[in-house]
Amino acid sequence: MSESTLDPGDRSAIIRDGLAVGVATGAYGVGFGAVSVASGLSVAQTCVLSLLMFTGASQFALIGVVAAGGAPMSGAATALLLGTRNTLYGLRMAPLLKWRGWRRFAAAHVLIDESTAMSVNRDTTEAARLGFLTTGASVFVLWNVATAIGAFAGEAVGDPRTFGLDAAVGAAFLALLWPRLHDLRNVLVALLAAAVALAMVPLTAPGVPVLAAGGVALLVGVLGRHPERDPAPGTDETAEGQR
Repeated sequence: MSESTLDPGDRSAIIRDGLAVGVATGAYGVGFGAVSVASGLSVAQTCVLSLLMFTGASQFALIGVVAAGGAPMSGAATALLLGTRNTLYGLRMAPLLKWRGWRRFAAAHVLIDESTAMSVNRDTTEAARLGFLTTGASVFVLWNVATAIGAFAGEAVGDPRTFGLDAAVGAAFLALLWPRLHDLRNVLVALLAAAVALAMVPLTAPGVPVLAAGGVALLVGVLGRHPERDPAPGTDETAEGQR
């Protein structure tokens, strides 16, 4: 076994930052648990979703469609569409983390926004792995604990409409979207996607407008890509630009 090349101070800082992200993100699981039960899912179904799906945006998408009266398959398709970003994360993280076999399989389950962000810009494989594992594991544990707390609390509340919780799904989506609206391009994409979704509400079944809105974002991303300036992930030019 090779000795650690990380400075103890750097190691402590990475762990501290990863745990901080885990606490902040995991706590939001309370909201998911309460909203999921308010949308009609049982406590058990809610907890299993967080345990096995474990990707916040996709989980909210699924229960959002169910709450609107959509078919479960429509909700699953919406969740899958939002979850495709994790595949793109994997293309970037696989050569960085350099895990094989069961380690890569296990790491895929905690491949989320936060674990990727806390590892992708590290200078060494060891630092990237530490940031990834610390963040991913802490978010996973705390998200699932918080989900259970929120689900039991939500069940105790009773009819969600009594307290206005039927609007919680929309509020949760807005909370997920808001931090990403930091430049004009994202704002315009969000407005276009919202316009398409609203136009389709009276014409289609619940869940389809969300899929259409996601399709708008994917289409803009594909059309806006410039191959000569945006090399594929993992190429030398991409790596050089991220140093």
